Amino acid sequence: MPNDPTTAAPPASLPSAFVEACSRALPPRRFSTDPADCLPYGSDNSRRTMLPQAIAIPDTAEEVQAIVKACAEHRIPLTTRGRATNTVGGTVPVKHGLVLSLERMNRLIRMAPDDRYAEVEPGMLNAELQSIAGEHGFFWPPDPTSAAYCSIGGNLGCNASGPRAVKYGTCRENTLGITAVDGQGRLLKTGVYTTKGVVGYDLTRLLVGSEGTLGIITSAVLKLTPVPASKATVRAIYDSIEGSARAIARVMAQPETPCALEFIDRNAIAAIRAGARGTQVDLPANAAAMLMIEVDGSRESLSSAISAVSDAASGDGLVELRQATDAGEIAALWATRKALSPALRHIASKKINEDVVVPVSRLPELIAGLDALAEKHQVHIVNFGHAGNGNMHTNLLGEPEDMERMHRCLDDVFDLVLSLDGTLSGEHGVGIEKRPFIDREIPAASLDVMAELKRVFDPHGILNPGKLLPDRI
Repeated sequence: MPNDPTTAAPPASLPSAFVEACSRALPPRRFSTDPADCLPYGSDNSRRTMLPQAIAIPDTAEEVQAIVKACAEHRIPLTTRGRATNTVGGTVPVKHGLVLSLERMNRLIRMAPDDRYAEVEPGMLNAELQSIAGEHGFFWPPDPTSAAYCSIGGNLGCNASGPRAVKYGTCRENTLGITAVDGQGRLLKTGVYTTKGVVGYDLTRLLVGSEGTLGIITSAVLKLTPVPASKATVRAIYDSIEGSARAIARVMAQPETPCALEFIDRNAIAAIRAGARGTQVDLPANAAAMLMIEVDGSRESLSSAISAVSDAASGDGLVELRQATDAGEIAALWATRKALSPALRHIASKKINEDVVVPVSRLPELIAGLDALAEKHQVHIVNFGHAGNGNMHTNLLGEPEDMERMHRCLDDVFDLVLSLDGTLSGEHGVGIEKRPFIDREIPAASLDVMAELKRVFDPHGILNPGKLLPDRI
């Protein structure tokens, strides 16, 4: 990446007064300046690394406040960290400073099934919350691929979602309230415990997706949804990208909203076949694109839902349509989709993984444009993603010697997406990786307002510096 911020020279030593303040706030086992202790906290799933000068592992919101106040007083950069599963460098401490890990703050504060919410600390894993909610007949809709090991705080930080967002929404639509510490060490309480509430500004939705630049989430009130009684999956295979794209638009235009609508292009299908390594891959030879369509609801309504999405998926280019209603059949159909990510590892050693979004009606133009850019730059591009809301995971693949060409291609990919009324990120966030490009999407006046908001929450600019917004404070 050009102008890589993780190559910056290390700063001067931390002030002794700052170290003493943090040492008073936390016991030795939870605060350290030893480089050996700090090193594991310097990287994330972007594979970028920057050594922090200190790590702090608080156990309570009061301890978070104490650390933030020390950082604010001594102007020490502070990067908040969950499980570091993000792919855009959002938790890499590019300004060194202190990394605040919320791994110990992983408790259930309150489970209120009658009121359909759970209040949790940010370090709780997504999968653990789903298990707890499931015992009461509920689930929390955001379901990123990394659900087994990503944290709720990280999900909220970048507004992560996953396949279910097409029907149930993202973190923003499923978070009722937040408690957070701002850049001055103030404890803010936003939102409500109810599904309706209009008192004051909506700071909850502002904090969700702010990538730790406005505040450090210490707890969240999450809206739960009842687990549907039944579920069914339809796999539709097409002999052309255009046919599948038209089918996506038809599926989303009819009344039965699927709970997942996943798209896999011909290059992704080839990757599945290549990664299968001799095992049986149950796909027709002329498969150029595939849709995985899942519907849920009551047992009585499921039959009509399956019929509606199947009718919408049918049309020119359809090669095969397969339905599954029992758990074994559903798992077998989804096995093809789940085989994709591991299969990409066999294609190239380098991967740029983007999560662009365009209006559903413009998906055909996006896919055609990406094919043209792959040919222009001689870059292998594999596309799959959450087609129901136009969220495409575009993977640029190559070897180390191809990286310059891949980045030139990425530059054109972003221009293509914006020309189609799209956005540069649907769920991964901005972090380091997309920060140089956001002024193409957000006008200067809007960026100025965002910078002013940042100064209100974080007047000293200590919270996750070098991320999300251009330097304006």
